[in-house]
Amino acid sequence: MELGITPIVTSGLVMQLLVGSKIIEVDNSVREDRALLNGAQKLLGILIAIGEAVAYVLSGILADMAANPFHALFYIVFMLSACALFSKTWIEVSGSSARDVAKQLKEQQMVMPGHRESNLQKELNRYIPTAAAFGGMCIGALTVLADFMGAIGSGTGILLAVTIIYQYFETFEKERASELGFFGL
Repeated sequence: MELGITPIVTSGLVMQLLVGSKIIEVDNSVREDRALLNGAQKLLGILIAIGEAVAYVLSGILADMAANPFHALFYIVFMLSACALFSKTWIEVSGSSARDVAKQLKEQQMVMPGHRESNLQKELNRYIPTAAAFGGMCIGALTVLADFMGAIGSGTGILLAVTIIYQYFETFEKERASELGFFGL
């Protein structure tokens, strides 16, 4: 199912029906009335499109989940917890842990106002692992949602493709910035 132009046509027909049956009075010679009618028609089109999209997505998701609820629940719990665990492990391995960040801040002679230097790692340890786990769970939720919606390929494959394309973009931008800086432009 595709939305296509159905919401636009439907909203136009509904608004013209309301005007033609005198449920809504519009004087076509008055510019404000025409603008108000066009705005209402666009708003109705957006609402119809959102309603159709929600019905389409939920019918696919709920049908798969209703057919095998234990599998769906296990998949959701596994993906969210695995992504959170992987994210927390990754910050330790990649040099983004509280200890590493505290060390970098200390080398740059930066401090947190109201905190001692010895407390910096402890304070960062309150936020960094939680933020990493939450970010991992968000990525896991996107993956699960893409898989349930029946995206082409798997949700994991889509995330990998987007990540790789974004890395290429970052590399391209860094090279372009270094070339511009080299030529003094």
